[in-house]
Amino acid sequence: MKYLAEMTFAEVRDLGADSVVILPVGAIEAHGPHLPLLADVIIARAMAAAGARALEASGFSDVVIAPPLQWTSAAFAAGFAGTLSISPSTVTAILVDTALSLSRAGFAHVLLANSHLDPAHTASLHEAVRQAREQHGVAVTFPDITRKPWALRLTDEFKSGACHAGQFETSIVMAERPELVRESIRATLAPNPSSLSQAIRAGKQTFEEAGGAQAYFGFPQAASAGEGRETIEILGSILAEALVASRTSGKGE
Repeated sequence: MKYLAEMTFAEVRDLGADSVVILPVGAIEAHGPHLPLLADVIIARAMAAAGARALEASGFSDVVIAPPLQWTSAAFAAGFAGTLSISPSTVTAILVDTALSLSRAGFAHVLLANSHLDPAHTASLHEAVRQAREQHGVAVTFPDITRKPWALRLTDEFKSGACHAGQFETSIVMAERPELVRESIRATLAPNPSSLSQAIRAGKQTFEEAGGAQAYFGFPQAASAGEGRETIEILGSILAEALVASRTSGKGE
């Protein structure tokens, strides 16, 4: 496994013709009183690393992980201190330019490891994938884990839609960066079964409107590092399978 920012230009230049770069995508936003603002980025990095391992195990020799893209649209969490949010159109433009730059560097495939599920953000990613592929001929693959078939592979809490900073995300952060979890606070948090996905369909536009007064949804008390490690491996396999499927079908999602 290689990290782009740690490589020299000569090492990048000498990568094989079928090289893959995985771009982690997250957000700096509120994740309850128990997780850091960096939670999405931690999850995206873990997903990317697991995806790289899975791809290497299946025969890909040159898999590189790019620095994470962490400036994005996070309007649902904008009412909470520390959340950084930019316009969806800016997100699309940044991602298209990033994909073009990675393609010019010689990467044959760009694979998005996205862990930020704000609807405006995911729409921006889908639009960026379309533009990069149709207007510039860049091979970009984006397995959107909020959609079938990928969503069906994830945990019951995730599928319920009550999963922001809950059991699903907290477990992954516990597995990857346990020192950043405020355990004394996590242990006191009451369950919040309010479904963000249902709230979005009902037209809600903020965590507060959706029933997340402390910027978390789900069951953080039930989180465990063991579940986090299992989920990371599933996310990695989703990345690897999506890339293989896109190369077969010619579609990026």
